[in-house]
Amino acid sequence: MDHRQRSPGLSASAFAVAIAGVTAAFFLSPPADTALAQMSKNGPALITEQNETSIPEGFREWVFLGAPLTPNGLNGGEAGFPEFHHVYVEPGAYAHYKETGDFPEGTTIVKELVLLKEGDYEDGSRDEASGRGYFAKSFAGIDMMVKDSERFADTNGWGFFNFGHHAPPYAEVAAAAPNDTCASCHTANATHDMVFTTFYPILEKP
Repeated sequence: MDHRQRSPGLSASAFAVAIAGVTAAFFLSPPADTALAQMSKNGPALITEQNETSIPEGFREWVFLGAPLTPNGLNGGEAGFPEFHHVYVEPGAYAHYKETGDFPEGTTIVKELVLLKEGDYEDGSRDEASGRGYFAKSFAGIDMMVKDSERFADTNGWGFFNFGHHAPPYAEVAAAAPNDTCASCHTANATHDMVFTTFYPILEKP
């Protein structure tokens, strides 16, 4: 019989399991600088060190805020945004807002532009089974805003991203826009923390 004492520590089998776990973690975990690859289907957008991000997967399954519309036919043919704006907010941020009245850090709001069906009248409206009005046709662009008060201090705490105003596929990555684009309009006109909350009854405080 071997009377030598085994030195304290991991058994051979436990050591093998530990090594296997470290090896798997090394090969399966994404590099620290690939934040875009770590975004979950229902989570907020993640921002890289270069202030870039991607469109979160599954955003159309988020909380739908509303669909404002300022058609060309009601604005002398020169509406700044003549499409429907389908606006979504990440569910976790919405739950926090409903409880506190404030948007938490990381809040992600996606605005997808949707073209109108061709109109039958000068104002761009058309007749459908439900009556005369404006009706959605096809997707035509993505804008997104993400709250990070420290990173985007120069644009009132929110980063604004444009993934193209055209039919899909949209740009895979977008960089934060300068202050003189989206942020300046939100600063001058938004009703609560850079968000046009009065356009969305679901965000109105009880």
